[in-house]
Amino acid sequence: MSQIERDFKVKHLLEKQKFNEKEIAVMTDPQIEYYHWLYFDDSVYDYM
Repeated sequence: MSQIERDFKVKHLLEKQKFNEKEIAVMTDPQIEYYHWLYFDDSVYDYM
């Protein structure tokens, strides 16, 4: 995952207040992708 993509997903997780910065700092890229997917708000356009 690129640094830009990682930063975007980390920012999103911090906004959701699911994790703090220390927890995210030790996560691997796959973990960040998983939690971003888990807490991402689905849009109605995703299902069209």
